[in-house]
Amino acid sequence: MCSLKDNIRRIRPASDGLILELKSAHPPSLEGRAGCETWSVDFSPDGSWFAWSMGHGIVWVIAWPLRHDKVNRVEIALESNRQDKTLNCGQTVWGLAFGPRPSKTPAPGEKAASCERESSRLLLATGLDNGVIKIWDVVTGQPRFDLKGHEGIARDLVFTPNEKLTLVSSSRDKTLRIWDLTQKGEKEPHVLSGHKDWVSCCSVSPDCSMIASVGRFDRMVCLWSLRSYTFIRNLTGINHKTFYLLASCDFSPDGALLATAAFSGSSWWIDLWDPYTAQKLSSLMDCSEMYGQNQISSLRFSPEGLQLAIVTEDRALQMWEPGQRGMVMQTKEDRTSNGLCCNFHPQGGVVATGTRDGHVRFWMVPRSVPSLCHLCRSVLRHSVSTHQVEALPIPRRILEFLTYRDIPDHSEAQSDRSSDEEE
Repeated sequence: MCSLKDNIRRIRPASDGLILELKSAHPPSLEGRAGCETWSVDFSPDGSWFAWSMGHGIVWVIAWPLRHDKVNRVEIALESNRQDKTLNCGQTVWGLAFGPRPSKTPAPGEKAASCERESSRLLLATGLDNGVIKIWDVVTGQPRFDLKGHEGIARDLVFTPNEKLTLVSSSRDKTLRIWDLTQKGEKEPHVLSGHKDWVSCCSVSPDCSMIASVGRFDRMVCLWSLRSYTFIRNLTGINHKTFYLLASCDFSPDGALLATAAFSGSSWWIDLWDPYTAQKLSSLMDCSEMYGQNQISSLRFSPEGLQLAIVTEDRALQMWEPGQRGMVMQTKEDRTSNGLCCNFHPQGGVVATGTRDGHVRFWMVPRSVPSLCHLCRSVLRHSVSTHQVEALPIPRRILEFLTYRDIPDHSEAQSDRSSDEEE
């Protein structure tokens, strides 16, 4: 395996958006063949480690110190006293996740203790082609134990954001499973059944009360209770197309919104839902003029909840601020971008995307300064449901703001493609 420096493809000025691209170090005979894909990327909760599945059963974990100087430029220190880790999983790696995840709103005095606990027991979960979930010690780079039970590919993994060693997995065996890692795989997980086909993505609400999952082919957006391990509801609404496939989902940092991504032919769209009332609040639809399929692969909320990162087949990365008609930022149209997944650095400002050829790219994205109104809403909605907000004796305008019902709908909107010519 080559060193990190040997795999740096290029560093570009920040004006281009692309900061850095790392190439997988596979033999030339394997380049472009099935198995090279980077299906998942993730940053550790404190942003000091980055991992990606670089194809053919290999996961690379690298030290990722990130700091900002006085002019807000990102500097990446490639020299580090922490050694990079090469994890040989022996199977194609479809999903990976760092854990445990700290709470979004830690109690006073808990932040320092949380960081100390995290550094001493940081784990990496990898979901494999045979359904096994292998747990690794990040500091030593050694496997800890395996979680067995899925009868299909372990497609997506996420740790609950509550300091606990609880892992949620979704699989092509049509189920989700909730694992208690303190039992090291010796205790049977809670199994959530209800999907009729592959479960391609899952997300946990910030207050750890709900799990959202999307089925790629059964087109079900399911909500589950993480407290009682039961099915809550299936989100349904007016569909933009007769036949479509679901790709991804993600809760907003305050848990008041659930974003889902779907595509059909040359069109893709994002729906924003209220997970408490099952109401569809807003949509963004992109109707590409390109011939053939334009798949949306992944979406993620930014850490402050103001933007969504989007990976599609015709663009490596797009940034959308809910309610806006156009994109805040988008890369040039490129059918060879081969994007599959994305994830934000926990401090924001940088998005990592994985590609079909096993590479990973890091992008500098616009930073939005949250307004005082948004910060107050985020704190309130993290612990107060929509039903509780509706019971408050407040003016309608404030009610609509707190429940995100003031977001304009752009179900007929297209991405602003004129920016390519301007560039």
